[in-house]
Amino acid sequence: MPTLETYEGAYLWNYVPSLPLAATFAGIFTLATALHCVKLYKTRHWFTIPFLMGGFSEIIGYVSRAASTYNTGNLATYLIQDIFLVIPPLGFAATLYATYSRIVRAIHGEAFSPVPIRWATWIFVVGDLTCFSVQGNAAGLLGNPDLALTGDYIIIAGLILQIIVFVFFITCCVIFNKRMRVHMAKTGTVFNLPWQSWFTMLYMTSAATLIRNIYRVVEFVMQAIDQEGYLLTNEWPLYVFDAALMLFVMTSFYIWYPNTLRAQIRESMTELRSNST
Repeated sequence: MPTLETYEGAYLWNYVPSLPLAATFAGIFTLATALHCVKLYKTRHWFTIPFLMGGFSEIIGYVSRAASTYNTGNLATYLIQDIFLVIPPLGFAATLYATYSRIVRAIHGEAFSPVPIRWATWIFVVGDLTCFSVQGNAAGLLGNPDLALTGDYIIIAGLILQIIVFVFFITCCVIFNKRMRVHMAKTGTVFNLPWQSWFTMLYMTSAATLIRNIYRVVEFVMQAIDQEGYLLTNEWPLYVFDAALMLFVMTSFYIWYPNTLRAQIRESMTELRSNST
């Protein structure tokens, strides 16, 4: 029977993590990541590699969480699951940013993007990398009791920055979508690719990630202020507001995977070169 154990006289967990839940989600994320690997192999969409990294991070996190059930006093497994379950959205987001840029190019909508499209991906990814750097450095402090509180506050700052970047990204998507639809209505332009469905996917996955990040901010604030906060003493919120939402992101991106995007961009570039001559 698993029980709570101490590490250097203090409890790392406020409850014994559920082995069935952790193992189930480790298996589900393994399947989802494997399916995305197959998609990558077939489409050669290398810009989705960060998405796969997010999937692998989820797997590592839940495997470590499962291992913690009978070893709640082990600092290594605790930190591994804590770190690797916090960072996956950064990988997912990098691919969503790149998808936006490629959709805009595919439908010749560069003029309607609020952010210059040649810089769009880099601007968002730099924000993403900054968040990763902040959260990664802070995670190293969590294992030190004297610096753990500082680590919590730094992670909170990184998550808030990630929320700001995501809100900016969603705003850019909405503005572009509105401008493009107005342009199409005026000119009668029709595209033979499901760009609107892809944008719907971007909205859904971004909203899910945004909700998840807000949950994580609240969780770390509770951890910094009161170790007995509700989100810290109950396990179900993690699976509802993190695991389920991240699985939703992976599933949605798989269903509305931009399979034809690479070919469409190639055709668009060929058309532009032909028109220029």
